[in-house]
Amino acid sequence: MILLQSPSRFLLQILQDRVLSGDKGVDIDCHTVEFDDVRYHIQFSMRNPKVMVLSVALPLPPPEAMLYDGLPLGAIEAIKAAYGPVVQILDPPKDGFDLTMKINLTKLPPDEEQRNAVLTQIASVREVVLGAPLKLLLKHLASKTVAPNVDKLVALVHRPNESFFVAPQADKVTLVYPMRFQDSIDIVLATSFLQEFVEARRTSALNNAPSCLWSPVPPLELKGVPSDALNANAVVFPRHVEGKKLDKTVWSLLTFHAYVSYHVKCSEGFMHTRMRRRVETLIQALDRAKSDAEKLKKLVNGGSFKRLSLKNDGN
Repeated sequence: MILLQSPSRFLLQILQDRVLSGDKGVDIDCHTVEFDDVRYHIQFSMRNPKVMVLSVALPLPPPEAMLYDGLPLGAIEAIKAAYGPVVQILDPPKDGFDLTMKINLTKLPPDEEQRNAVLTQIASVREVVLGAPLKLLLKHLASKTVAPNVDKLVALVHRPNESFFVAPQADKVTLVYPMRFQDSIDIVLATSFLQEFVEARRTSALNNAPSCLWSPVPPLELKGVPSDALNANAVVFPRHVEGKKLDKTVWSLLTFHAYVSYHVKCSEGFMHTRMRRRVETLIQALDRAKSDAEKLKKLVNGGSFKRLSLKNDGN
């Protein structure tokens, strides 16, 4: 199975190229879009080639999503903690975007390894911003507490007009992902795919992974979760967010819907390929049968036969 990577490869490549270009550079003004409708606007000017203006547009939030000044809870604090003096947040953001930052590449660490780590972190701005509220809740789980002033059920945006739901408790955090597929085949594939998570976790190698269940309705104790969708329920325990595990867990949970959708489409594409190959094989068999039938027909209509008698057979 393929895991989605946190850094934007396009954004990271531009940053690395600009760092290596020295004081030389050209004007850059480009847009790029990632899965789940996260959009970037990247700008460099020849007058100041080491300063990038990066604008980020997040997925359109549904009404129930928890936002503060247009950004997820804790996003501003997470940006400052992740980037320090390298990044300055511009207020207000550019029209059509939720966040605009000025990135000063001259303030990057001189050590190459540290510099690449910061560039990778900048290219992972999607995770930093959208994952901020989930990371906050899971940090409290690591200390077996519940974040103060947080509802029993928190809606976090992760796709256009779609939320996933988090129910924080001191000993565990339950997440519910309502999944809606327009195609009935996708529903069958997603159900089968989610069931594989349940079966895989029973193996000794994966029994410490976060619990993943699926059901057509959310748990009864989670009132407010839509019941008109296929719901995947994950349960995270303190051992899943200890130390360096936290960032990986946050990204995996944040992109779980995209992860399932990606593999559903891959499975559907694989089946379509197998079906096309099977049809091609059958057509080839029919063509061979048709060719053999035409040869036999020509032999019957155009051939000559000699009638034998008892006198001619020499007996």
